[in-house]
Amino acid sequence: MKQYKVGVLGATGMVGQRFVALMEHHPWFTLTTVAASPRSAGKTYAEAVEGRWAMEMPIPEAVRDMVLLSAETDIDKITSEVDFVFSAVDMDKDAIYALEEAYAKAECPVVSNNSAHRWTADVPMLVPELNAEHMAVIESQRKRLGTERGFIAVKSNCSLQSYMPALYPLSKKYSLEHVTVCTYQAISGAGKTLESAPEIVDNVIPYIGGEEEKSEREPLKLLGTVKDGVIGNASGLTITAQCVRVPVSDGHLAAVFMFFNPDNTPSIEEIKTCWAEVPALDLPSAPKQFIHYFEEENRPQTRLDRGLEHGMAISVGRLREDKMYNYKFIGLSHNTLRGAAGGAVLMAELLCSEGYI
Repeated sequence: MKQYKVGVLGATGMVGQRFVALMEHHPWFTLTTVAASPRSAGKTYAEAVEGRWAMEMPIPEAVRDMVLLSAETDIDKITSEVDFVFSAVDMDKDAIYALEEAYAKAECPVVSNNSAHRWTADVPMLVPELNAEHMAVIESQRKRLGTERGFIAVKSNCSLQSYMPALYPLSKKYSLEHVTVCTYQAISGAGKTLESAPEIVDNVIPYIGGEEEKSEREPLKLLGTVKDGVIGNASGLTITAQCVRVPVSDGHLAAVFMFFNPDNTPSIEEIKTCWAEVPALDLPSAPKQFIHYFEEENRPQTRLDRGLEHGMAISVGRLREDKMYNYKFIGLSHNTLRGAAGGAVLMAELLCSEGYI
């Protein structure tokens, strides 16, 4: 496989650090450029993250002495040094929207963890095992942007990874009409650790800004179809969500309730079979089995199961009948791996393998 030179925009933040860590031993991608805000530009990476490196592993030696560039003002230099960039910048949404388009127009593909372009109709929002066909809109996006190589592809919200992999295949095969989901989200989703967030100790915070809207809207784009160069949202499904922050370091857990049309409702065994048949991908970061179902009544558990298959698999359990809906289950994903940087790396692998990068 071709080797690719990679840059990380927003390299000093929580997700940016995860990108840096994941690049250390990647078989296809070599991290050559790190960028952050203008205030960090000119510092070495080690200097910029001193006292706030949040990964379990030490800073990779190859990155420690890299000098940070400005993600905003060094676009020409950055794009001349890389084949594509991962975007994890922490800026105002409008600023992120403009910045990522600037990189794309400079003929640099952007694989983004940010939400700014999730509702741009010709920008694919990919979960590689589920909706790879949405890559087809990239050609339309390039025409709009006037580029040959440059484009933007985005990840969905991190919490969706804990339940949409389970709902997606069911919605494609059966008539799923209503979903209620409650997510219990780790503090790393706010870019913090348990040590740096005293407000979460012995506490649950019943509000995460913008999260419920994303949880209700973004699945409809994931489930949508490509037509006339854009992605149209799925219809016929309504989702309502509540999202709370819990005192957990990593891992988003979801309690999900499903209602199907009575004329096309699966059995419990048909649901489990549907989950087991979701195909695995032959890519470096892909789990060997995407969805793992636990028969134990007390699984999945965040601490025990978030790291399954290097944090890239989805854990599901407690599937059972419900008195108001048809069925309910528990889902779990690692929010900074599958839900953020790891999912974006897998997306980049897919885009490379299909010739888009």
